Amino acid sequence: MADQARPVVLLLARIAIGVIFVVHGYQKFATMGIAGTTKFFESAGIPLAGVAAPAVAVLEVVGGLALILGAALPIAGTLLALDMIGAIVFVHGTNGLSGDGGYEFVLALAAASLAVGFTGGGALALDSVFGRRRSIAPATA
Repeated sequence: MADQARPVVLLLARIAIGVIFVVHGYQKFATMGIAGTTKFFESAGIPLAGVAAPAVAVLEVVGGLALILGAALPIAGTLLALDMIGAIVFVHGTNGLSGDGGYEFVLALAAASLAVGFTGGGALALDSVFGRRRSIAPATA
């Protein structure tokens, strides 16, 4: 029974985590704007804030979509985890684990990104679909 549920559970986890990242990245464009995000990054002491702000916004949107689709999961999972580690180091770390501005949510997103990235997306992921096609295709010399 657990083996049958695995693809659906992984899909639900990928969708939940991916949607969170897409929303957070989208907010950096739409709500705060890249200029506002850059100012926030500068105030937080993030190096090269003018480059980091749009890069993080794009990473969160594209990486979140990659999680949802189950595409390039090791890359997406690693980059999103590094993004969250940066958020802990520069923004949330001094606030402690829990409470207002704490890093528990950010830490959970980092761990979930790595877990999904390296356990694979299951049978309902693009990585699995294309991986199967490659393994089924006849070898050519």
